[in-house]
Amino acid sequence: MMSFSRHSTRAIALVLVWSMLAMGCGVFGNAAAAVCHEDLDQQSVARRWNEQLLDAIRRDTPAPTVHARNLYHLSAAMWDAWAMYESVGTQLFADSRTDNDPVAQEVTISYAAHTLLTSRYRNAVGGAESTASFDAELERQCLDIPNEESADDLGDPAQRGIELANAIIDQTLDDGSFELNGYLDIQYPGSNPTLFVPEPGVGLLQDPDRWQPLRLEESISQNDQVQVNALQFFIGPHWGSVTPFSLEESNGLPIDPGGPPKFADDPEAYRNAAVDVLRYQLELDTSSDQRRDYGPASIGNNPVGTNEGEGFDINPVTGEPYEANELSTFDFGRVVAEFWADGPSSETPPGHWNTVANEVNDHPDLERKLAGAGETVDRLEWDIKVYLALNGAMHDAAIAAWGAKRVYDSARPITLVRYLAGLGQSTDPDLPRYDPNGLPLIDGMIELVTESSSADRHAGLAADTIAVRGWAGHADLHDNRDRIDWIDGETWVPYQLDTFVTPSFPGYVSGHSAFSRAGAEVLSAITGSMYFPGGLGEWTAEPGWLRFDEGPSEPVTLQWATYFDAADQAGESRIWGGIHIAADDFDGREVGQIVGRSATERAFELFGS
Repeated sequence: MMSFSRHSTRAIALVLVWSMLAMGCGVFGNAAAAVCHEDLDQQSVARRWNEQLLDAIRRDTPAPTVHARNLYHLSAAMWDAWAMYESVGTQLFADSRTDNDPVAQEVTISYAAHTLLTSRYRNAVGGAESTASFDAELERQCLDIPNEESADDLGDPAQRGIELANAIIDQTLDDGSFELNGYLDIQYPGSNPTLFVPEPGVGLLQDPDRWQPLRLEESISQNDQVQVNALQFFIGPHWGSVTPFSLEESNGLPIDPGGPPKFADDPEAYRNAAVDVLRYQLELDTSSDQRRDYGPASIGNNPVGTNEGEGFDINPVTGEPYEANELSTFDFGRVVAEFWADGPSSETPPGHWNTVANEVNDHPDLERKLAGAGETVDRLEWDIKVYLALNGAMHDAAIAAWGAKRVYDSARPITLVRYLAGLGQSTDPDLPRYDPNGLPLIDGMIELVTESSSADRHAGLAADTIAVRGWAGHADLHDNRDRIDWIDGETWVPYQLDTFVTPSFPGYVSGHSAFSRAGAEVLSAITGSMYFPGGLGEWTAEPGWLRFDEGPSEPVTLQWATYFDAADQAGESRIWGGIHIAADDFDGREVGQIVGRSATERAFELFGS
């Protein structure tokens, strides 16, 4: 059985060869070299720098596109540095070879990583803390921190790393990311005025099919940064044109998933999408006594782009049936929504799949055989190759997903639900507030408030209001916090913190779904099995773990037989959380499948195997 933590801890360590080799060799640091290894463990040098980057991402503004690019470029730098000392493997940004020397190889990897990460994060949110941590990592490895005075005295292995990183920095400045402009594209032609979330309705909405930026009374981002009257802008509208790892370069839409349902073309499909989100949110109701089995015996094993799987009969590793994992529906949905949220203070979705990979790589049952075949490779080679394939996929998933976000520019559920509730009810022409395109009346979920019900069932709501059972956790809108209750449909909000509400970019396709399926494809291919080590991955939320709400009411263990099951749950979590509609999720999974397979193929070509 495999269990992984939400924010991966540093678990396994770098072999202590430095103290024997550092004596008398200036490139490895000063005379105190023998004692500076005391806190090192069995992690590879690649893993240590990957963890450094994940920590920097958690401090920085949550921009999945930017962080996916940095994860890829760090992985490429470490791959090129490693391959420089090997007889096989094609480099990405360099074209140089030198004699095999495992110690010098690790020095080159570390200086390449340090130089690249310092460049990328020195001006980021939390930059001072991040760059200090990068310096400390060099010191833990008994390596001198480079500066203008010492750069020429660090030795050839260090110089190779610094030169490699600088080459990557130079070669990617014009890759379409607008790095020199702070990754900002001011040319995005938004069509909808901002929605001020604390007020009912959709403001001066012009087009219900297009994304509507939000304004919050207060937004809290990384490091508890507070912004008053925070106004959203589209993060990364240009990202579909960034230079990819394995996809063919395009005019901004490398993979066309077809588009979400549109109100202008198919009001019924648009309405059904909104109702589906409301149905998910209804299942978060803590007054419900509904329970079901959420283990691999009952859920998962979905055909791509669906939730139609019925689980697995047998754990193929143990040969035994999967045990039931019975949970309350409301606890399960809330934990799923928050576990995969990956918003502020997280490593964002591409980083989350690095934490999954790191936990898989730490598992004692994992055999480090590429594609599950051939000879076992050492920890450094394994990590280097996993990171290149995985983060090449994360980078391309960002490009593909954000290309679709720009082209289709689709609305989020907060716009859909409020807009349709504002139109009225579409069920009965003889009742008040009838509109053929409004929300359908569904007992227990969407109801028309009457004079009598406003004093009882729909207490506090005016007659003729379209009421929905929704998240009443935003005090600026609703009197009741931390529960599902009857609310005015025009004040509907997703199951999120009131300082976040919805990400700052359009919905279609879901980045979570694309990143996650791409990650699952890579991990399945590179390990040679779609199953987690031991046939089971799991993570437990203890009572009190939730941030959006109180709870859970009991320990909730999320379980997955395969990487694909975990990826599907990550995509579906955004519907539990009210962030996406089903089309965003399902089509995002299909995009991720294409990306993951393309990245894996390219990576294995580079590996020379």
